[in-house]
Amino acid sequence: MFDFGQMPRPDIPAESEYVIVGAGSAGCVLANRISAAGHSVTLLEAGPRDRNLLIHIPAGVYSVFKNPSLNWNYQAEPDQGVNGREVELPRGKVVGGSSSINAMIYMRGHPLDYDRWAERYGLPQWKFENCLPYFKTGESSDRGPNDWRGDRGPLGVTKSTLENPLYDALWEAGATSGQGCSDDLNGFAPEGIARLDSTTRGGRRCSAAVAHLRPAMGRPGMNLITGARVHRVTFEKGRATGIRYSVGNEIRQIHATREVILSAGAINSPWLLKLSGVGPERELRRHGIDPVHVLPGVGRNLQDHLSIDHVQACTKRITLDYLQRPWSRLRVGMRWMIDRGGVAASNIWEMGGLVYSTANLPHPNIQYHFALVWPEYEGRSIRLHQAWTMTVDQLRPFSRGDVLLKSADPAQSPMAKFNYLSDPRDLRELMDGLRRAEELFQQRSFDDFRGPRIRPGPRVKTDEELAEHVRDNASTDYHPCGTCRMGNDDMAVVDEILRVRGVGGLRVVDA
Repeated sequence: MFDFGQMPRPDIPAESEYVIVGAGSAGCVLANRISAAGHSVTLLEAGPRDRNLLIHIPAGVYSVFKNPSLNWNYQAEPDQGVNGREVELPRGKVVGGSSSINAMIYMRGHPLDYDRWAERYGLPQWKFENCLPYFKTGESSDRGPNDWRGDRGPLGVTKSTLENPLYDALWEAGATSGQGCSDDLNGFAPEGIARLDSTTRGGRRCSAAVAHLRPAMGRPGMNLITGARVHRVTFEKGRATGIRYSVGNEIRQIHATREVILSAGAINSPWLLKLSGVGPERELRRHGIDPVHVLPGVGRNLQDHLSIDHVQACTKRITLDYLQRPWSRLRVGMRWMIDRGGVAASNIWEMGGLVYSTANLPHPNIQYHFALVWPEYEGRSIRLHQAWTMTVDQLRPFSRGDVLLKSADPAQSPMAKFNYLSDPRDLRELMDGLRRAEELFQQRSFDDFRGPRIRPGPRVKTDEELAEHVRDNASTDYHPCGTCRMGNDDMAVVDEILRVRGVGGLRVVDA
């Protein structure tokens, strides 16, 4: 039923032209494009292959999302800004990386973000007008080709199609509240309430592994090694020459004749650089690591989309809480097995929006994700409630953190210290975002469905109570970034074409 591609050959070579660390959203694309040009590639992935069926069923996201066998199971360091909590930080540890366990929401970002990066860091080639052709080439959108969208690329992108009265109510509320509506948040007008796109095709998840890696697996010189725990990058005379890694108890070494590319994510890529002797000198020496090249910005500038849920009980039985019942899940699953249709083909978060927390901002700073259920997590189990959820994300946080070493031992996880809400502007924007969500649900279009507000609870009334609610309940929306920043200043880690500054033969492509 599923084609998982060619199995890796037993005669894995001792060298490749390119060695890529991390078979996630970036690594799978790179392996495809580089091998398509005729170069040999070895792709190292710490996790297993993506054979778990629930990965490929879009609604299975709740089951795979916190599956410990597909996840690095990281936790952020305790943060004073969130009242000392250790925020869970799921990251994909499987072929496809986080694209195999995430909610599949396809969102490019606002064009002005790209233009601002280009101007601030002296990177004119990263302006949105220069990136847009690659977005179009990379996707196969069922919205059809136009000036903003492509329909012939490898990545399946599907507009949500489920019908529900709550979706109609939300669309109308966007119009009557003044928050606006958009036909396509990845198109000409990326503002307002909208139907979201998902990285799915034909009712199945279209992860980076499905879209990019599988088509490459039959090519000569293309190798995938799973269960590979990378220890460090090896260097000779200031140039990266390969990777030292282990599979089980066996220590291995692979030589890269052209380049080593780290695509291990915003947590693991800077961690591996530091383990390899590339990073802030004082931190490296504190852990007994001799510096290969001093780069003070490695691991700095950590940021994330912090989120908070607005949850409202629904008075009518039109939400997805019925999926709590085993018989209902079986029926929905059988429908998907037959024709890849129905609720199981949905990523659940089918509507959302990009809005302004306050007036006089240059572009939206809040993102909504709307679900026809409240999935309450109790450890690794989930309880579904007859309610709807609006997740409120802050898009441009001001707080910054660090990825730090705990030790020089590659078997010990890195330390992720986000410093959530350390800048008071972040707390204010999340509070304003919750108020904007409340404004939507008080519109007349929700009158027939609106039950009691569950989160924030009815006792939360004052600004002080709302602020404390955010500190007690805000969590990651799973988008860490910025730890190997691009630029040409002293704190930049990579240049405009992602080469690690001051080191030969080494790039970081995803952090």
